Amino acid sequence: MSEARTPAQIEADIVRRREELATTLDEIAVRVHPKTIVGDAKARAASAVDRTAGRAYVAANRAVSGVRGKFVSEDGSPRLERIVPVALAAVAVVGLLAASTRRRGR
Repeated sequence: MSEARTPAQIEADIVRRREELATTLDEIAVRVHPKTIVGDAKARAASAVDRTAGRAYVAANRAVSGVRGKFVSEDGSPRLERIVPVALAAVAVVGLLAASTRRRGR
């Protein structure tokens, strides 16, 4: 059988439970306060932006490294056999655009 509790023990238990309930209600009040909700939303948004920016940086870095690898050898010297044709193609495109712009202007 369970031991009989004294009125003082029961009263102390009630006081302890009231304090626990008050603490719990205070925690709930802080969590549902509009400033807390806004702060949490801002923190989640900032975290998402940081993750996205980090991923974008990694992707851009990989892309630049990949392109650089095509035009620069492992020892760091330029690969002219690849640079010259691309440069000529770029000059040709710019020349065609300039010629097309002149024709439209007339």
